[in-house]
Amino acid sequence: MKPNLEVKIGKIKMQNPVTVGSGTFGLQNGQFFDLSKLGAIVPKGITLKPKEGNPAPRMVETASGMLNAIGLQNPGLEGFLEQLPAYERLDIPIIVNISGESEKDYAKLAYELTKTGKIHGLEINVSCPNLKSGGMQFGADPKATAKIVKAVKKETNLTVITKLTPNVTNVTEIAKAAESAGSDAISLINTLLGTSIDVKTRR
Repeated sequence: MKPNLEVKIGKIKMQNPVTVGSGTFGLQNGQFFDLSKLGAIVPKGITLKPKEGNPAPRMVETASGMLNAIGLQNPGLEGFLEQLPAYERLDIPIIVNISGESEKDYAKLAYELTKTGKIHGLEINVSCPNLKSGGMQFGADPKATAKIVKAVKKETNLTVITKLTPNVTNVTEIAKAAESAGSDAISLINTLLGTSIDVKTRR
């Protein structure tokens, strides 16, 4: 007898609790893995306008793992909408990770994505540490986080998930602020800050 692994997050019904972190797993992985077996898919985060991201090098291997500073490279809202039919064909819930430099950016993305009628949830990225503005600037402040969540909730009836940064003294107060503002769930966590220094070159 096949076990029932169905779960529900807000309004999103998933065939199992397995999903992927935004930016780590996309359509390109379909050549190695049957993406339709996932409980949901979270594409690479998007912004209103395309972003080139940070210049190389963006990744470095360390003795205990890997550091990255991608900088939210993405095709922007319009570019993502062109890719949306390919995600739809997977026939699993689509949760879109959104990021912006202002409340208006987040609200606009929420409105436009909801309007498609093809998205199942929104993941609010208030936690990216590799941006000059936006991202972690919001997620490190409970009040700013709450404002972003409220702005998004005004523009959508979809399930809203807030992705938090670990780079704060007390992540609990940020989570509670997001919950109080209407977030249906919390996503833990975005990139941990770190640095890799060559002791010989001191760089």
